[in-house]
Formats: sequence, structure tokens, C-alpha cells
Amino acid sequence: MLSELLLAEMARLNTAAKPGQATLPLNRQLYEALRRAMLDGKLGAGERLPSSRDLAQDLGVSRNTVMAAISQLTVEGYLVSHVGSGTFVADSVQALRTPPSSVRQSRQPMPQRPAAQPAASLPSDPPDSPGGLSARGQALAHRFNASELEVQPFAPGAADFSAFPVALWQRLQNKHWRHTRPDMLDYNDCGGYGPLRRAVADYVRVFRSVQLDPDQVIITSGTQQSLELCAQLLANHGDTVWIEDPAYWGAVKAFMATGLSMHPVAVDGEGIAPRPDDHRHPPRLVYVTPSHQYPSGAVMSLARRHQLLAAARTHNAWVLEDDYDSEFRFSGPPVSSLQGLDDDGRVLYMGTFSKVLYPGLKLGYLVVPKALVADFKQAHYDLNRPGQMPLQAALAEFIEMGHFASALRKARLAYAERRRALVAALQPWLQTRVPSTNDQPGATTEQGGQDASAGSVGACGAPGWIAGAEQGLHLCLRLPPHVDDRALAALAARHNLTVRPLSAYCLARTDLRGLVIGYGYASLDAIQRHSPALLAVLQSTTQPQG
Repeated sequence: MLSELLLAEMARLNTAAKPGQATLPLNRQLYEALRRAMLDGKLGAGERLPSSRDLAQDLGVSRNTVMAAISQLTVEGYLVSHVGSGTFVADSVQALRTPPSSVRQSRQPMPQRPAAQPAASLPSDPPDSPGGLSARGQALAHRFNASELEVQPFAPGAADFSAFPVALWQRLQNKHWRHTRPDMLDYNDCGGYGPLRRAVADYVRVFRSVQLDPDQVIITSGTQQSLELCAQLLANHGDTVWIEDPAYWGAVKAFMATGLSMHPVAVDGEGIAPRPDDHRHPPRLVYVTPSHQYPSGAVMSLARRHQLLAAARTHNAWVLEDDYDSEFRFSGPPVSSLQGLDDDGRVLYMGTFSKVLYPGLKLGYLVVPKALVADFKQAHYDLNRPGQMPLQAALAEFIEMGHFASALRKARLAYAERRRALVAALQPWLQTRVPSTNDQPGATTEQGGQDASAGSVGACGAPGWIAGAEQGLHLCLRLPPHVDDRALAALAARHNLTVRPLSAYCLARTDLRGLVIGYGYASLDAIQRHSPALLAVLQSTTQPQG
């Protein structure tokens, strides 16, 4: 009987509601129940529905509830009404029916990428149906997932933004909202709020040795938008981009989305290390994180920087320099920007405010060569419709009044303390060291110990070392190639510890193993409280074999 079928489906909808979630109104429950009955074939094309009065009586609801549901289904084409005859299931519903379960089950989900398979290629299979994802969409949705790669705290708990001056920030925002001009509420075609662009130019010129005028600064919504803008304007679909291997997941996604062909170039102790085979794939773009390679932590040497600029000159390529965390250098001399060495005007420099302030701010900057300024501003306006002028004005004043420098000093001290605590907690397991610049990708020194600087043996006999401890908000705990770092990360997750396997960041390489451990969002107390569990995970899985 139809009423029993509909009541059962309405009850199922209520049961399926999540705790705390409001239940659907009765008319919507009935709408969904009738719609599902038609799509599942339990109400066939041309079949007549009971009158609204009879259906309301059978279901124990008001007639208005029934009429509202039927009216909506009629508007959407599921039902047709004939005056004097009644309401019938439309013939067109036959084409909308859900396929049988056997057909649905035959559509297998896209398999996960094996560790050794490059993530740079897009799937070649077409989508299952015109309504499915494109090949590019499948790659963006299912490969190199950010949720599995973004470095968050290794210890449980929410992100730590306790040092951020929230009250001050609110006052500045309120001030600029109260006094904002009408034009500040419109889109902006000048590359961003003028005082903020000048403040950025002064900052990167002094602290990062970037050569620029304020006019070369374009305010974006962050590094992702900067990358996409560069890819869209400087390369054609199918052009080659050299990308570091292991790679930053955000760059991989940006280049996937813009249809570029990614060629992974291995990273060693001096940064990206192009080999003769790599030059057989001439790039249009080269993406690098020279000040603190993400995620390995390598710092690009001066010699390697000049080699990279020479290679870009040879191939007539643009270099995209992502300076994502240069503010947080804890030891050694400051590392200047790659852009400051560029005499050819082929390096585009990008940075973000998210690391110093808070990620949800969603403001970054892109410094483009003078020859590209007008084109980038126009395209940025046409593609992204940039705005948020009151927010940019508040940030400009925040910087001009010295609050940004103060927040940076406090953050640097806090992160340095957390870094020391984490390194100290790992000391029982290994001896901290920075890999020598002679470390090469795939070198056997880690396994054979031919070079003492290539690995250290800790108290429990586990060879390994910490890379990237001088800068940034994460450590890279390097492990020998035979260690299953994915299994190790999974074991840590069972102890409620969030660490990432280094091999998961690799595009083509199969020789890297390690753990990427974030401390930027973990409080000092959390690090001290949870690091013994991390140490126990390492010790339990890396005991020397007899």
C-alpha cells in the first residue's frame, strides 16, 4: 500500500538525521518519500496517486502538507495533474530512475595512487556520465589530497592562535568599516590597496632583499591564487613546469587545475637538483621553495641558485619563488630571496600573511617583473574580481603601526621554543643534525653509513636525522629507505598523533622515507605532553633487527 511505503520512507529520513540536526518539515519529508518511490520504480510512469484528501488521512497529516509536496513535485516535472482525472506520475520519470544496485556497484571508485606512481599525470578515463567529473576534476578531487598532506599539529587539539591580538585586530577592522568610502566596497583593479602594497614592498625589500617598486606588488587571496594566476598567464595548456620532488601539495593542485604538465625534479641537500635528463623536458615554469624546501627542509645553496637562474635563462622559463615561511628562521644567517639575485626579470616572488597572523585571513602577495605589471593587474581583475578593501586597509594600518613586527617577534619566539622542545623530545631516539650539502637523492650513505654526516644512530639503533629544523613550522624526520613511513604515520594516528609520511609528498621518487611533523599549531604544553607518545611510536617500530 502506498501510504505504508511513504510512512516507512519518512521514518527513514528522520532516523538518518544527524544528532543535533533539525528534522525535515513534514511536507519536505513527503516530497522526498514520493520522489524516491518514483525514482526507484515503486510508483510507475502513468500511475495515479490517491486524492490529496485520502492520502492525508492515510498518512495522518494535514491536507495542506500533502498538497505542498504534490505541488512541488508537479513544478519539478515528476507529476502531472489533469483536471477531473487526478494526479499521475509523469512519463519522463522513467528516464530519471536510479540504475539497479548491480549497475551502481559496477562503477568502481578510482583507485588510490600507489606510492611509486607519479601524481603529476591526469587520469585518462572519461567520466562515468555527462554529470560526472572531468578527468581534471577527478585528479583534483582524488589525488594528492590536501587533507592527507597539510602539516597540522602532531599533537591533538585545535590550532593555537592564542598570541594573535584579536581585540586590536577587531578595532582596526571596525574603524575601517565605519569610515570606508563607497569605492572601497567595489572591486579593485589596481592590484590591491595602495598603502598595503607599499607596506609589503618596504617589508620584502628590507627583510628579504627583494628588488621591487610598490607598483610590482599584487595583493591576492593567498599563495594558491598567486600560483594559479602565474600558471594562467605565463603558460599554455600542456606546457611543462618543473616542480620539486618531494612537492608542496598546493602547487601540484594549482598546476593540475591549469592543465600544465608537471615534470618532477629531485631535491637534495642543496635544493632542487636538475640533472641532464631533466633538461630534455624544457620547462616554461619552474616552481621552487628555495629558502626552506617544502617538505624536506633543504635550503638552496647560493651556487644552486645561480645554476637554476642560468637554466631558466637557457630555457626562457619563468621561476616561481614561494617564500612561504621565511619569517621563521631560528638559527644561522638569514637566507635572502632568489628574486634578489635575478638580473633578467624572470622570477616571480610570492608570500603570505597567514603564517604570522592566521590562515583564515586569506591575504597574500605576488611580486611580478615590471614588464608584466599591467597585464597581471588586468587579468587578476578579470579572473578574480579582487576586493576586501576594508580588510586590506586594516592590515596596512596593522603593519604601519608596528603591530605586524611585534606579532612576528612573538610568534618567532614561541615557535623557536616549540621547536626546541620537540627536538629535545626526539633526542633519546636520534642525534639531531642537518644533512650535509653533499647528500644526493637516492644516495646509499643512509643505508651503508659511508658518509658519517648522512645519518646518525640514536639510542635504540635507529638511523635517521632531523632536516629543516633551522626554519619554518615543521620538522622533517628522515628515515632509511627500508622503513615504511606510511605505516609509521598510521601507527601514530592510532595514538591520536598527526604526522605525515614523507613518501606521500613524492611525485616520482621512491627513495625517500620520513615523517613530516608540524609544531606551528601545537602549544608548548601539548608538545611536552604528547611527544613521549611519538617517541614511543618511533622506538616500537625501529628496533634493530637481530
